[in-house]
Amino acid sequence: MSKATDIRLLRVTAETEHFSYRAPIKFGGRVLSDVVLFHVTAEVETRDGRRGQGFGSMPVGNVWAWPSESVSVDESLAVMIELSERLVREANDYRGIGHPLEITDDLGQLYQSCADEVTGAAGLAEPMPRLAQLVAASPLEAAIHDAYGKTLGEHSYNLLSSEFVNRDIAAYLTDEFAGEYLDQYTLRVPKPSMPLYHLVGALDPLTDADIQTRINDGIPETLPEWITADGLTHLKIKLGGDNLDWDVDRVVSVERVAAEAQAARGSTEWCYSADFNEKCANVQYVLDFLAKVGEQSPRAFDRLQYIEQPTHRDLRSNLDNRMHEAAKIKPVVIDESLVDFECLQLSRELGYSGVALKACKGHSEALLMGAAAQKYNLFLCVQDLSCPGASFLHSASLSARIPTVAAIEGNARQYCPIANRQWAERFPTMFNITDGTLGTAALDGPGLGF
Repeated sequence: MSKATDIRLLRVTAETEHFSYRAPIKFGGRVLSDVVLFHVTAEVETRDGRRGQGFGSMPVGNVWAWPSESVSVDESLAVMIELSERLVREANDYRGIGHPLEITDDLGQLYQSCADEVTGAAGLAEPMPRLAQLVAASPLEAAIHDAYGKTLGEHSYNLLSSEFVNRDIAAYLTDEFAGEYLDQYTLRVPKPSMPLYHLVGALDPLTDADIQTRINDGIPETLPEWITADGLTHLKIKLGGDNLDWDVDRVVSVERVAAEAQAARGSTEWCYSADFNEKCANVQYVLDFLAKVGEQSPRAFDRLQYIEQPTHRDLRSNLDNRMHEAAKIKPVVIDESLVDFECLQLSRELGYSGVALKACKGHSEALLMGAAAQKYNLFLCVQDLSCPGASFLHSASLSARIPTVAAIEGNARQYCPIANRQWAERFPTMFNITDGTLGTAALDGPGLGF
């Protein structure tokens, strides 16, 4: 049944913005030194005549979303931007009216055909992966959800019940969600504060001995400097996945350096996550890694909260890579693999025990996958894409509104702080960190919360 609060898209516009990193980040064997942000503004109108506009922003993220041996980084960046622009044009031509979940679902039916057209026009050697399509579409989705909330003067997370949504979750997932709505899986107010997960990248210096030339820009450079300055309690460690001795030594070294820094500030409680970015050959590598870390540093092993995406993102092509044994030891979550509900279901069959949500895969997708993960009692975390500014606040707002998410990843402050400046002035509790936590109570405004 239609509602007076249903919206139509009046006008959608977009622009890009480029920032260089202060230091490179390495993940999954790839190095990133800059970022292109894609910004979208959406103007909408409700059935009863109220008008408003919303904003969405996200890194294009091609290096992560589209790793390829036949498509260059420059090519994937250009084509993903072209897809984002194409989807903005499609949104301007869209004549439907409804809740943002319905509008983004309709627009989502166009992702594949539009991606095929832009990659075909560019003469690329391979089709655009579904993950890259989701990333390219995510700022548009964010702008639509944000506009909806701002037009109604409400936080978007408070507009997910049957009072506002025309179809239950079963319309997007399966019949086991019949009669359920996303308000059952989200919070009406954000958690007041949440721990920040700080990234220890593969190229990041642990101590002064690891630095050849200091940046000297007034921002911490070594792990002890970061721990002292920000009061960190959560560290995400990037690992290689192709050199067991290096990976184990990296975790043991982080534990040694962190323990000294934490002792100096009188802290005894902190934890880790480990991210292999799908580079492990098989589950045995993960089992060997856990065993060796446990042998060499029992404290580091105990602090390890979960393992993120250890093996290849293509689950269907790697059905022998089952995580049951590893998941008995620590939660094992999918990240790059999670591109739709079918992948989530397949991951459960393959023994994965959790999922990492990302705002860059689309706001609607994140809400739906978050609901499914909770229904199936999966471990839940939210990861970012080195998201700066508005995109980080979007990711943090998502974390603060999903009940079982315990912490927030936010590493743009490490690699691209310049892109945070204008937002840090408006939301100081989200960017000025002293006790290892973010003041997420501030993310309670209309729209997406900021």
